Amino acid sequence: MPPSESKLVAKGLGAMPIVDGSIPSVESIMQPDAFTMFTRRVIGHRSFMVAAIILIILVIMAFFAPILAPHDPLGQDLDRRLLPPVWNDAGSWTYPLGTDMMGRDYVSRLIYGARVSLIIGFSAMMISGVLGTVMGICAGYFGGRVDMVITFLLTTRLTLPVIMVALALVAVVGGSLNTVILVLGFLLWDRFTVVMRSATMQVRNLDYIRAANAIGCSTRRIIFSEIMPNVLGSLLVIATFEIAHSILLEAALSFLGLGVQPPTPSWGLMVSEGKDYMLFDPYLVMLPGFAIFLLVLAINLLGDGARDILAPENRN
Repeated sequence: MPPSESKLVAKGLGAMPIVDGSIPSVESIMQPDAFTMFTRRVIGHRSFMVAAIILIILVIMAFFAPILAPHDPLGQDLDRRLLPPVWNDAGSWTYPLGTDMMGRDYVSRLIYGARVSLIIGFSAMMISGVLGTVMGICAGYFGGRVDMVITFLLTTRLTLPVIMVALALVAVVGGSLNTVILVLGFLLWDRFTVVMRSATMQVRNLDYIRAANAIGCSTRRIIFSEIMPNVLGSLLVIATFEIAHSILLEAALSFLGLGVQPPTPSWGLMVSEGKDYMLFDPYLVMLPGFAIFLLVLAINLLGDGARDILAPENRN
C-alpha cells in the first residue's frame, strides 16, 4: 500500500490513522477536558492576566494594610508636613512618597485608601447586583405584567442621573462609608436588570427550559438550576464594570466632600485635599489619581477579558 494512504494501527485507545508514515500522538487525538481548555484560554489572554495580577496585588495590599503600612495613616505631625517624595533631593526613605499637609505618611494613606475603594466597590456591586439580577430574571422569565412593572421601574431609574441623585442623598443623610455604599448600591442596579432581562429572555424558550417545564420542575428549580448557570457569564462581566463604576463615583463624591469623610484615607478625598497644593506639590494629586486609574483600568480589563473568555465562540 502506498505510504500516502492512511493505515490503521491499534494502540490501546483504538485505531489511529497513519498518514505518510507518521503516527499521531495520543495528545493530538484525545480532546482536552473542559477545565484544561478553560485554563488555556485564561492563560492565553494577556490583558486578562495582567489585570488579574494588578488586582490581586491591590487586594493583598488592602487586606494586609495594617502590616504593610509603615506608619499610622491618621497620625498627624505638623513638623513633617509636605515632605517631598524620595526622588526629590530633600526626600527621605522614612517617608518614600512624602507626607500631606497634615504631616501624614502618604504611603500608608494610599495603602489604606485601596481598602476603602475596594470595600465600597465590592459592597455596592453586591447590593445592586442582587437587586438588578432578581428584577431582570423575573422580568425576562415571567414576562407580562411582571415585565411591564419592572420595565417601568427601570425606565424611571434611567431618567435619574446617578451622580446628581447620589449628591442629593448624601447631602441630606450625611457622608460616611456606609452611606456611600448604600446610596450607590441602590442606584446602580439598572445595568444588571437590563442585561439579566435580555439574557433570560434569550434562554427561556430553549428546549431544555421547555423540557424542565414538561417534567414538572418548579419555577425556583428552573431559575436556579437551568437559567442562572447559563446567564452567569453575562452577570460576571457586568459585575466587574459596576465595581469600577462604584469606585469612580465614590472618588467623585469624596472629591466633592460628600463621600467618605476625613480623616478616613480615601483616594478621592486625597485628591480633593491635595488640589490646593498641586502647583507646588503635584504628587499630592498625581499619586492617588494614578492609584484610581490603575485600579479602575485593572477591573475594566478583567471584565473585558472575562467577556472574551466566556464567549461561546471561544469555548472550542
